[in-house]
Amino acid sequence: MESTKVFEMEEDLNGLHEECGVFGIYDFDGGDVASSVYYGLLALQHRGQESCGIAVGDTDGPRKVTTHKGMGLVNEVFTPEILEGMHGDIAVGHTRYSTAGSSTRENAQPLVLNYIKGTLAVAHNGNLINTPQLRHELEYSGAIFQTTIDSEVIAYHIARERVNAKSAEEAVARAMDKIQGAYSLVVMSPRKLIGARDPYGFRPLCIGKRDNTYILASETCALHTIGAEFVRDVEPGEIVSISPKTGIVSDKSRCLPKEKEARCVFEYIYFARPDSHIDGISVYSSRIRAGKYLAMDSPVEADLVVGVPESGNAAALGYSLQSGIPYGTAFVKNSYIGRTFIKPKQSNRESSVQVKLNVLKEAVNGKRVIMIDDSIVRGTTSDRIVKMLRDAGATEVHMRVSSPPFLYPCYFGTDVPAREQLIAYNRSVEEIRQIIGADSLAYLELDRLKDMVDGLPCCSGCFTGKYPLDPPKEDIRGDYER
Repeated sequence: MESTKVFEMEEDLNGLHEECGVFGIYDFDGGDVASSVYYGLLALQHRGQESCGIAVGDTDGPRKVTTHKGMGLVNEVFTPEILEGMHGDIAVGHTRYSTAGSSTRENAQPLVLNYIKGTLAVAHNGNLINTPQLRHELEYSGAIFQTTIDSEVIAYHIARERVNAKSAEEAVARAMDKIQGAYSLVVMSPRKLIGARDPYGFRPLCIGKRDNTYILASETCALHTIGAEFVRDVEPGEIVSISPKTGIVSDKSRCLPKEKEARCVFEYIYFARPDSHIDGISVYSSRIRAGKYLAMDSPVEADLVVGVPESGNAAALGYSLQSGIPYGTAFVKNSYIGRTFIKPKQSNRESSVQVKLNVLKEAVNGKRVIMIDDSIVRGTTSDRIVKMLRDAGATEVHMRVSSPPFLYPCYFGTDVPAREQLIAYNRSVEEIRQIIGADSLAYLELDRLKDMVDGLPCCSGCFTGKYPLDPPKEDIRGDYER
């Protein structure tokens, strides 16, 4: 029985979050797969720390699906005893951060539906932009919703289409014709594992293989964690169906021309783990390049280059390599604090940032420091970190940001808030510098984004206001604490 604690949402170091991580696995030899899902989700924990879940099926048994999900981190929700009781050779898993729909156990995924064709389990990463319309239509036709998330709308449409479709993958395809926005899906039907990615490719999805077991995962790091080899990425707009009878079957009829694809550029800047590769691009290398571009375009004399952990570290190394200024460690991060923790009372002197991050005084005392971070959202975290460096004895603090300024909200699975809440909205770089208290401030130039990802087509709507498809007329992203 879980003990009850009151948690308060608190701003993470970087202030930005992405919706979820998805994982699917099918062992053609019939072995139990729950433990592999567990380790895969641990590798994807950075993509969401609010809730997680696993649904396991047995393709050779009574078609029973065993599901367990809950609030918290993967190693908190799943115990060895729980995993040992989850038998089956096919499974989907999910780790969640909410950008639409409240943070409750009911909204944890995967979603499992029992319907006339059997049982369907769905894990979704992304945000739909036409959820209100689709939900309204379903409600008027008698659908009763158990959650407040757009993922349930997707699951309902797949289940409804499956009644008249020849196969589960055809039902997924028909559902894709109705849903709009960002989605990477992993779907478990009674005898198939299906993966699908929206035509723009906002969110990543890849295929892996370990012996006679096939895997779908948000990032390649999850494959390596369970000893699987990378096969390939699921292409934007592609549907893949995996079963022992057919192997991997691909449907690319919904793929767009390459120039219309629009991956979220923040996967490379911040969201993805640095040891992952997305659509052929090393996340680590892209961050190194971003740092090098900052050094080329915004040089400054200093004694030390440091990164704000974790995503700022690689960019800081890139800045150091390009500028010749030594790279060092200035921050110690408390790795045992998740996204949610008990916030210090206002009467306490401890800052919530200091609970998560401390400065190595010996590293920065008496030095001119260049601090690299991946973004500035509201600026409330940046000013505290700048002050922490000064309090530790840094004589100068120069901030460099490995992304352009946020000027517009995101509707596709990233919680970039309304324009009025963005520090860069209606402010010059100099005004922002004064607010955060840095000696100088510079952002990555907008035209460097394409070079950073080797010319791969990406969405930069949060910087330019030019979205790959029209944003919704109403804000469907939910209420944000950040």
